[in-house]
Formats: sequence, C-alpha cells, structure tokens
Amino acid sequence: MFIDRVKINIKAGDGGDGGISFYTEKYVEKGGPDGGDGGRGGDLIFKADPDKNSLYDITFQAFYRAENGENGMPKYCFGKNGKNFVIKVPTGTVIRDAETGGIIADLYQPDSEIVVLKGGSGGKGNARFKSSRRQAPRFSQTGRKTEEHTVILELKTIADVGLIGYPNVGKSTLLSMLTAARPKIANYHFTTLSPNLGICAYHDNTFIIADIPGLIEGAGKGLGLGHEFLRHIERTRMLVHLVDISAEEGRDPYKDYMTINAELNEYNSKLIDLPQIVALSKIDGVADPKSIKKFIDKLKKKNPDIRIVPICSIMGEGLEELKKNIFEVLSCIPKKGPLEFEPFEYTAPDISEFDIERDDDGAYVIFGGMIDEFSRGVVLSDMESLRYLQKKLKENGVFKALRKMGIKDGDTVRILDVEFDFVE
Repeated sequence: MFIDRVKINIKAGDGGDGGISFYTEKYVEKGGPDGGDGGRGGDLIFKADPDKNSLYDITFQAFYRAENGENGMPKYCFGKNGKNFVIKVPTGTVIRDAETGGIIADLYQPDSEIVVLKGGSGGKGNARFKSSRRQAPRFSQTGRKTEEHTVILELKTIADVGLIGYPNVGKSTLLSMLTAARPKIANYHFTTLSPNLGICAYHDNTFIIADIPGLIEGAGKGLGLGHEFLRHIERTRMLVHLVDISAEEGRDPYKDYMTINAELNEYNSKLIDLPQIVALSKIDGVADPKSIKKFIDKLKKKNPDIRIVPICSIMGEGLEELKKNIFEVLSCIPKKGPLEFEPFEYTAPDISEFDIERDDDGAYVIFGGMIDEFSRGVVLSDMESLRYLQKKLKENGVFKALRKMGIKDGDTVRILDVEFDFVE
C-alpha cells in the first residue's frame, strides 16, 4: 500500500540517573562516595533510504523512541549510553513539526540523515559532589529528561517528468510504453491510486517519469485525491500534460486542459510555470481528424511556443517524438535541489536563565531553565542536597535578583516543590 503522509510521535532517550553508592571493603577503614555517572540517552535520527518508496511501514507504529541511558553504578562505573534510534524513510521525505508546521529537514539526497532529537545527558553520580566540607554526599544528579514531539512526514516523489491529466486519459499506459514500469492499467477512473515511477532511456540519456494520479476538477482544493498527490508534482522539473483528444468520455479536450492547469495554479501558483508538453493521447479513436488541428490551433493561439505531440501509446505512434521533445526541454532545465526553508529545530531550555514572579500568597517563585537544571541534583529529604542548591542559587545571582525585587528576611521562596524562608 502506498502511503505518502504520516503523523508520528518521537522521543529521544532520557539520560540515566547518577548513582548513589559508597565504597566499602574489608580492611578499608574509610571508604567514600563512588557512584558513577548515568549514561547519555540515544538520539532520534531520520535517514533517507533509496530502496524505500512509501511511508507504509512507518504507519504500523505511532510512537518511536530512542533507548534511555543506564543509571550510574558503584565503583565509579558509568551507565551505558542509550542506543540511537534510526527511522528510515524514502528519499524525498520532508519532516515537519506538527504543532508549528515548520520544516525540520528535507531528506532529498539518498542516505542523507539528520538528528532530529538529541538524547538527554546523564546525571552525575554522588562521587562528583564530594568536597572537603561534604565528605559523604547522599545525593546525585538525575538524568536529563527529553520531551516527546509530534512530526509529520510527507513524501514528495523526486522525478524529472510528471505525467498529469484527467483520470483515464492514458497516463499509466504511456508510462508503461516509455519505461520498464508496469503500473495497473484498466479502463475505469482512478485505476492508479499512487504515483508510479519509471526510468525512460533516450539514446545515452535517462530521465525519471512519474505518473501523478488523482487530478480532477476541484483537486487544488482537495477534492478527490487532489492534495494527496499534487505535492508530488512540486519535485518535477517539467510536466507532460495528457489530453484525451478522442473525447470518448464526452468531455471537451480543451476544457480538460484548462481545468487541470487551473487546479495546478490553485494548489501552488509555481506549478503553472513549469515547462509543459501537451501530449494528445488516443489519436486512434478520433472520429474527425480535423479536431486535432482545431485543438492545436486553439492552443497555439494562446501559447505559440507550446510543444504539442499527438500520440497513440498502444500503437507506439508519436512516442519517439515525445521522448525527443522531453529530452530537449530537460536539457535546458537545471536539476531541482531540496526545498529552501528556514530549518526548524527543537531546542533545549537555556540553563543559564531564570525568572522570578510573586505568587498570590506573596511568595517569590523562581523558575526557568537554570532551576530545572539545578533541580536534577536536589533530594528534598537530604539537607546537604538542599544546601548545595542554595549555594548554586547564590553563585548564579538568584539571591541578588531577589534582593533587587525587595525580598526581606522571613519572606517565602518557592522553587519547584521546595519552599523555604529567605534569610540574609
């Protein structure tokens, strides 16, 4: 099954907690703290896999997470780092943040990869907190926790040529005649439910052709399969617009041509500027040969430089001429690169910043990235741990900021779940 848009939840690994341990051994009179540091959490990575052509296998799992780091252990043993988690997606996949719509990455090149979420750092073991005044710290630092995020994966097929036109105009048949692709072919609408790709050879040159299905009137506004497949045209360098000149289904060929172009413009105005070759398909079914000349004259009057090639895919008529025209147009067009965008990044809180606000009860509430970082090493039941927190607050200017706000002795200070009276 072809799937080209998926929403998933992702999370990097949490850092492991620092160990709390004391060295004890027979005949050793005085040991000491020997808790090791926690391991780093694994990264969450996306990688472009050239062998994939659908996001189908990613739909089986809604949540992807990297491995957490192991906790620190006795005898200064560090916890093992968590394993990275690599999500393989098709080349041409665009990764967006679901909340803001910001583009995180465009995996345009095969085997390209990006670290979307970095694993949390491991916490320090109690051996790290030993000092001349604190000989036996009974606290350690917890590992940094990572946040869960939701991303949207969109596959935009990378092809040189896009075949467009109403359903049942012969796009799949033409693709099968120009390339080795074997798409499903039948005489009913929406036989093709996913883009098919094939490689066309012309002398010593090759180019990739994609059959873009689902275009009908209203596709630009999402009707039918509109938005599902219009995004695949954005990667193409040029278009071959198939028009059923036989009018066997009772539609006006010229109106069909104008309608499809209007839908391209409705979806993305840049698509209408892509070079187009008009292929008049099913010429073997034309009752009045003059109708072909009338159509060409009408189109040439609107656009004198447009290339028009009558073809009959089943009979092979006009296909060499079509390939020649495609090659000539492609020769004048540079290859498209990845999307141009301002990269969106998930950033960790700034651990150098803090804020102070007055609560309704008059307490001074301190919060921010710095406080969250300090809290990783706070154990409420341990006085040494609380003294360590107060020391850090003083060293980093928090007490100075409190005095500027007019705090007095005896006023309440609240940090996370810790509450104490301020004493100068």
